Amino acid sequence: MTPFDIGSQLVTLVRAGKGPEAIEKLYATDIVSVEAMAPPGGSAEQTGIAACLAKGKHWREINEIHAATVEGPFPHGDRFAVFLSYEITPRASGKRTTMREIALYTVKNDKIVREEFFYQM
Repeated sequence: MTPFDIGSQLVTLVRAGKGPEAIEKLYATDIVSVEAMAPPGGSAEQTGIAACLAKGKHWREINEIHAATVEGPFPHGDRFAVFLSYEITPRASGKRTTMREIALYTVKNDKIVREEFFYQM
């Protein structure tokens, strides 16, 4: 499969609300996930499917998600990018906001081996 094919599968699953399924199906077991910023007391970089699933679960627990849009994939060699936009209310502040991010994925041997997130807070 090409990176575009894998990206198309990822986008389809995420649009259907199946982000955890996308991780389990498309990610390499030793996936490296890099956030733009480290969470308080944590690291910006995580390794492995379990860490990615836990990170996503935590994000969903601390935010009420009202709407989400996903655009892409936008392929480039062994990588592809996806644009994501969320309408969320962080539970800590209770203030509704829009979060926009770009995710860059690297593919090797038909699996996503690296994901990097770019956003402003």
